[in-house]
Amino acid sequence: MKNRRSRVGVICCALLFIAVCLLLVINMNGALPVSGNPELGLLLFTFPGIVGGLIARRRKAIVPLFGAVLAAPFCYMLIYLHLASSQSNWQVIAWLFSAIFWCGMGGLFYLFVRKILRCKK
Repeated sequence: MKNRRSRVGVICCALLFIAVCLLLVINMNGALPVSGNPELGLLLFTFPGIVGGLIARRRKAIVPLFGAVLAAPFCYMLIYLHLASSQSNWQVIAWLFSAIFWCGMGGLFYLFVRKILRCKK
């Protein structure tokens, strides 16, 4: 049963990661943000991490990270097909690694809030 909740957490996190990626790619208007300009849309990737941490019973920081890593190749193909000629592969890969980082930070944020709430009791 424990492994089943971890699998559900990974799948849920991966699907949410793909949904957030799809949302951001559609709204990019043909280009990833250039260097020097802030990309606040990447903060949306914390949401799949938080949800993955909520669903998982154990390894609440690893489950969202694993879901993001599993979804990254699909997101790469999605970005490559949608923004085929305008971006270099290295820029797309760097953007995806940043998205994976923020998804992992969402899982850590959930752990932090959970620990704070338990200490108050």
